[in-house]
Amino acid sequence: MTTKVAIYCRVSTGEQTTENQKRDLLTYCNSRNFAVVNVYEDSGVSGAKHDRPALNELMGQARRRKFDAVLVWKFDRFARSVSHLLEALQEFKTLGIDFVSFSEGIDTSTPMGKLIYTFLAGIAEFERSLIQERVRCGIRRAQAQGIRCGRPTVAFDLERAVRLRNDGVSLRNIAKELSIGRGTIHRALSTVPKPS
Repeated sequence: MTTKVAIYCRVSTGEQTTENQKRDLLTYCNSRNFAVVNVYEDSGVSGAKHDRPALNELMGQARRRKFDAVLVWKFDRFARSVSHLLEALQEFKTLGIDFVSFSEGIDTSTPMGKLIYTFLAGIAEFERSLIQERVRCGIRRAQAQGIRCGRPTVAFDLERAVRLRNDGVSLRNIAKELSIGRGTIHRALSTVPKPS
């Protein structure tokens, strides 16, 4: 069965061209007997942007299972951060779509490609754990110094809120009237008993 492939190319500036990427990728597809479904090109778009017209279109077509694999010239043509790359790779994995990076020689349909994907996912998870631990340490240090953490306290007229509630006004309308969140009103009024 022929593998249907979507090619993605990107260049950062309008002066650059995707022609070299396309030529290499189309030659690669010929050598592997891949059927090219579409070539998606973002020209003059930074890889740091997650929101790119051609990439958005590619992801939409992937969700409709229009192809079996995505082929890129190099990882950094597709994503500039490991987290963005892994997010896309995870979605492709869920959809049953393979990812091939021509320059790095990585193909997630092969055992080596799967190993590299697992390795990248492990690094990203390790990085997330380190960040979470740093945040927790920072919060503990701040609390030890007497600094209050969390959302700032919202000041409002509790007596007025109680009067409105006792007059039968809904929590949503009380929150709107006092320009505060419904959850804040709910928590505050739950401590004040209703008149019998």
